[in-house]
Amino acid sequence: MSLTEKNDNSPSIDSRNEFLLILKFIKMKKAVLHIPHSSTYFPNYLGFVVDQKTLDNETLILTDHFTDELFITPNSIPVTAPFSRVFCDVERFRKDCDEVMSEKGMGATYTKLENGELMRVLTTSQREKILQDYYDVHHKKLTQEVENQLAIHQQAIIIDCHSFPETPHPRALDKTANRPDICIGADSFHTPKDLLERSIEYFKSAGLSVKVNSPYKGTIVPLQYYNIDRRVYSIMIEVNRKLYLTDDFEKSDLYFKTFNICQKYFDFVNI
Repeated sequence: MSLTEKNDNSPSIDSRNEFLLILKFIKMKKAVLHIPHSSTYFPNYLGFVVDQKTLDNETLILTDHFTDELFITPNSIPVTAPFSRVFCDVERFRKDCDEVMSEKGMGATYTKLENGELMRVLTTSQREKILQDYYDVHHKKLTQEVENQLAIHQQAIIIDCHSFPETPHPRALDKTANRPDICIGADSFHTPKDLLERSIEYFKSAGLSVKVNSPYKGTIVPLQYYNIDRRVYSIMIEVNRKLYLTDDFEKSDLYFKTFNICQKYFDFVNI
């Protein structure tokens, strides 16, 4: 075969271009989406002392319903807890002595209902087993995804994805009645001023009211990077549930409008 002859086994221009596009997509900077509270699944019911109806009701109230749908885009890396926060809350500090909400029965392993009644009794070894099997595994995955982004791009962006009720829960630390449509959680070390300002501008341009660090504050960062590595950016986006849920925790008529706003946020802030 001469050098000018076409090799039928060689890849076509179209296939090469497709490969290059895939390679470019793989190498694109992607937001790491932390979605800790969207699931209602219980791997087991160890230690729970309330009936199923009571537990189901508690779970419905506390779940950030559909946040695993609202925020996920093709250009993102979701790290989603596949179990209910009532079973194990990965956004709490591992040790109860470090977690202010543990006093209200809402540490990494919940022990009380919203009304303050006892919900769960765990031995020290049972609690540790849950933390090892679920809490630690989740945080290892989050840390690994951040490491991957740093290795490729020298930068990682975490979006901490949540929703919150219009009416404060009894155990809420901030019980201010005038709650915004969007709460943005920021950290003085890990949330760049430009990212915060663009986020505020975007949601306000969508006709939504916005507050920063109210009624919830801060944003998650893996402990090995916290207050150490400024290449790790993080911002929390909390959506008021009145924007997309009915009183029965189903999707409301406003759901798709809110969905589109959340999806376009990533383009606006250039993530």
